[in-house]
Amino acid sequence: MTTQISKVAIVTGASRGIGAVIARQLAREGFAVAVNYASSATEASALVVELRQAGHRAIAIKADVANADDVRRMFDETETQLGKVDVLINNAGILKVMPLAQHTDELFDQTFNIHARGTFNTLREAATRLNAGGRIVNFSSSTVGMNLPGYAVYIASKAAVESLTQVFAKEMRGRNITVNAVAPGPVATDLFLHGKSEEQIQTFARMPPLERLAQPEDISRVVAFLVGPDSAWVNGQILRVNGGLV
Repeated sequence: MTTQISKVAIVTGASRGIGAVIARQLAREGFAVAVNYASSATEASALVVELRQAGHRAIAIKADVANADDVRRMFDETETQLGKVDVLINNAGILKVMPLAQHTDELFDQTFNIHARGTFNTLREAATRLNAGGRIVNFSSSTVGMNLPGYAVYIASKAAVESLTQVFAKEMRGRNITVNAVAPGPVATDLFLHGKSEEQIQTFARMPPLERLAQPEDISRVVAFLVGPDSAWVNGQILRVNGGLV
C-alpha cells in the first residue's frame, strides 16, 4: 500500500483572523500547512495543536516576512518538516487608519515592509523553490478601488502588491504556476473591528449591496478555489471579494 503525499502550503500571518481560517480550510482540503506568525506564538501553537488533533499535518514557524533571511528559513523549515512547497498564501498584514499627514516614518515603513517588502521577499523565494504547478495567492484590499480618506499609505502598499502579482504571474512562464491576489472588503476580524465604534462598523456593513460584513470564511473559500484544480486558467488576476462594494 502506498501513502499519498499531501501538498504543502505556507500561510503567512496565519495565527489568527483570516489567515487562521485559511489554514484550517486548506488543512481540511488535504494540505500540510505551515502556520507562519511574527509574534502571536500562543495562537499559532494552539492552531497547530487543533489541526494535528483533527488528523492534519501542521507546523508553526516564526518568521518576519519583511526579513529576507527569515523568509528563507521559513521555506527551509517547511521543506524539512513537511516537504517542498506547492502553495504560498501571502496573508500577513497590518491596518492602521489615519490621515496621510499624521503618518510617522516608522508607520509608513512598517506598512510597506509587511505588505510590499514581505510579498516581494516571499515571491522571490518562491520563484525557485515552489513546485511546478504551484499556486500563489497574495492579499490586496478593495480599499485600492475606493480611495478612502485615512487609508492612503495602506492603499499604496496594497497597490504595490497588485503590481507585483500581475508582473510575477508573467515571470513564472514555463512553470505552470499561477499567481493571483484576493482583495477583500471589510471582514469581521479583530484587525478590522479594532478601534471602530458600533456606528462605524454598521456603516461599513451597509456599504455592499449584500448589506453585511464579510466573514473570514467568505475569503478562505475564494483562496481555496484559487489554489485548487478548478482555477487552473485563472492567472495574474485581482479578485475583489467584497460583496459588490467596488
